[in-house]
Amino acid sequence: MLAVVVLAGLLWYLLRSGRITPGRRTAGDEDLNRLNDLLSMTSDWRWATDTTHRYTHIGEGFRDLTGLDPSSLIGQRPWDIPWDGLGEAFWASYKRRLGRRDVVSVVLARHDANGQLRQFELLGKPYYDGPAFSGYHGIGRDVTERMKTERALIESQQRYHEVVESVKEVIFQTDNEGTLTFLNGAWRRISGYRVEKSLGRPLGEFLHPDDRPTIETDFKRVTAGVLGEFSCQLRLRTRKGEIRWIEAAVRPMPGSNGHHRGLAGTLDDISARKVAELTLRNVNQELEARVRLRTAELEASNRELEAFSYSVSHDLRAPLRAIDGFTRILEEDLGDRLDTALAEHLDRIRRATQRMAHLIDALIELARLTRQPLHKEQVDLSELALQIVDELRSEEPDRDVEIEITRDIVVNADRVLARVLLENLLRNAWKFSSERTPARIQFAVDLKNDRRVFCIQDNGAGFDMAFASNLFRPFSRLHSNAEFSGTGIGLATVQRIIQRHGGTIWAEAEAGQGARFCFTFGT
Repeated sequence: MLAVVVLAGLLWYLLRSGRITPGRRTAGDEDLNRLNDLLSMTSDWRWATDTTHRYTHIGEGFRDLTGLDPSSLIGQRPWDIPWDGLGEAFWASYKRRLGRRDVVSVVLARHDANGQLRQFELLGKPYYDGPAFSGYHGIGRDVTERMKTERALIESQQRYHEVVESVKEVIFQTDNEGTLTFLNGAWRRISGYRVEKSLGRPLGEFLHPDDRPTIETDFKRVTAGVLGEFSCQLRLRTRKGEIRWIEAAVRPMPGSNGHHRGLAGTLDDISARKVAELTLRNVNQELEARVRLRTAELEASNRELEAFSYSVSHDLRAPLRAIDGFTRILEEDLGDRLDTALAEHLDRIRRATQRMAHLIDALIELARLTRQPLHKEQVDLSELALQIVDELRSEEPDRDVEIEITRDIVVNADRVLARVLLENLLRNAWKFSSERTPARIQFAVDLKNDRRVFCIQDNGAGFDMAFASNLFRPFSRLHSNAEFSGTGIGLATVQRIIQRHGGTIWAEAEAGQGARFCFTFGT
């Protein structure tokens, strides 16, 4: 390419200086001959026409690139040569450009001997014999590769443009002063402003006034090299006055000598997300308010329950004590005068008052356990179970009971509540297996669905599973007092404790074949 430029420059110099004048032999003919010799060593060729635009000379380089004999084209005009893909409209336009003082330039195409389409550029300048126009003199060269490169560049630019315009986010560039120098089409969709009307204006001009100082400060810090890439959330004021939230991601554009030549980045419309965030925040605030209200209601309910418990423990116990006391007085005063029927009635009155007292105690205990705060720690359930079994054995040392307890069952739970839970379940197993010899009670742990399940099983009376839904209701009993004593509060208490620990409890049984109570703890 450098050689072509040098030779072309030399040719123009010879033409302008008058040292080359076709049709007349001068001292410049030797220079022209030397120029032809130089051109013969390149892929370019020299050409010349007369006043009627007919070729008077075509260099040998034309033969190598087109396969045509240059001498066969002498006397022909450019539009007489069989070029490929050029119509009459093209040549009509070309002829209009021909003038006595105009430099001509035209790109032509022709398939070479190998069938490859090649493109040639003809550059010419008019020359004169004194004041008279004598024709054109110029250079032809192969520009196939250059044209391919230019087409590839144009296609690349088109693809780049298509990609940039297809992006939903705004792509922008600014100079070091924050003035917009580039925007893609998404800008108009988001802001409502036309791109061409926005270029040359500061980006901060389109932002909410409260956000302008922040973005201007950050832009200056990036430009000065103090801050690298950064992102922030801003409010954009659209052409219609609407406020939209955008997320800006900005980075510096490197320039020469280590200095920045401006900033580039993206603007993403996050208005929908911000609305969702604000809505969620309002919902959370409303939920917090409801929780506070509900907590206050629960605290008031607890205070009422405490007052009720106090009333039960004092006001109701007093009449029961009075009934029991007067029954004793009657028994003592009547003495031997009591017949069998009357003595039985008085005994039933005393047992009823005692049972009522036990029920009151159970209710108070259930209420206390329900509202008592949890203090979780590592609790060894196996150790607690052994302690409870020892107490049961000491109460009934003559019973034949086989106990099997899995060792080292450790959970994270409230120690006091865990003991109440185990005591209720183990005492039930002990009670309902009292008619078996030997009685068998087992406390074990199993793994189901990656979760530990704790089970207490006995070989006692069991129950009909058709009534299992009533097991955990207060005062609901599947056996009469004549069979097994109890208040019906124990399993309800167990269920409340399990629920407070985030677990569940269920039972499996068969009448006369024993029962199995299984439970889980939460995290």
